[in-house]
Amino acid sequence: MNAATALLGYAAGVGFLAPRLLLRSAWPHRAPVLAVAVWHGLTVSFTLAVALAAHHLAAPAEHLHANLIGVLHSCGLTTATAAPYPTIADRLAIALPFSVVLLMLGCFVYEVLLGRRARSRHRQVLDMVGRRSRHLCATILEHDLPAAYSLPGYKPRVVVSAGALRLLSPGQLEAVLEHERAHIAGRHHLALAAAQAFARVFRRLPLAHHAKEQTSMLLEMIADDRALRRQSREVLAAAMYEMAAAKAAPAGAFAMGGPSAGVRLRRVLTPQRRPHFALRGSVAAAAAVVPVIPLLFGCIPAIG
Repeated sequence: MNAATALLGYAAGVGFLAPRLLLRSAWPHRAPVLAVAVWHGLTVSFTLAVALAAHHLAAPAEHLHANLIGVLHSCGLTTATAAPYPTIADRLAIALPFSVVLLMLGCFVYEVLLGRRARSRHRQVLDMVGRRSRHLCATILEHDLPAAYSLPGYKPRVVVSAGALRLLSPGQLEAVLEHERAHIAGRHHLALAAAQAFARVFRRLPLAHHAKEQTSMLLEMIADDRALRRQSREVLAAAMYEMAAAKAAPAGAFAMGGPSAGVRLRRVLTPQRRPHFALRGSVAAAAAVVPVIPLLFGCIPAIG
């Protein structure tokens, strides 16, 4: 079995089977930070597998030698061959994998800029209709419906409506604001942009759909956990219940409600035990190793 076949088989497993196994696991909701790392590790691993498979498919007849140059060539890191001038296959062997990687990076930058532009426009509106509260460290929007959301990134801002201020108790309000601050402090917009970029490139892939959906929900769980450092589960759950009917957040923003509110509410009301240290260590190691596996599939043929 050559490297291209191994890489394509591995990519199929990561793209179709790994999401099903991860969705059936119970630990991601108990360790959302690790779960986000695993989902992103799988997307990076899939991208590298596809890029390296494209390299080997473009140059299937190369006779590699078992030295450093041969290993680098097999890994797709050089196009060195015995021919004095690069052939069309040589050029494709380096252009195709780079195109895959550059496409992913380009889509990530596009998603970041798209979100930044939407948030910038919304901030301009808030400057005209909102008022700054130094006490709350937030912008108050004169609106009767309860709403609270954050605008992360450049010039971050937490926004809360007057309706939410009237509806929530002081403890509930603090929980909501702490939840929104967590999105800003954790730069969650970048993690979400990465998942959205992967879904844009591989939109029909189960891994792309689930990575985007799960990343969004897990980031909200991470923010919930930070709010629990300040308030009790009962207070946070009450705040989530009151804000569940809030309107959807503006483009590029994070809101406490949303489609995952029901799952998160049950999670908050049910005490969560952190996964065992051994499990957390194993998952962290897997998240770090998974992106490297395609390189092994690509390089081992040259070493052997």
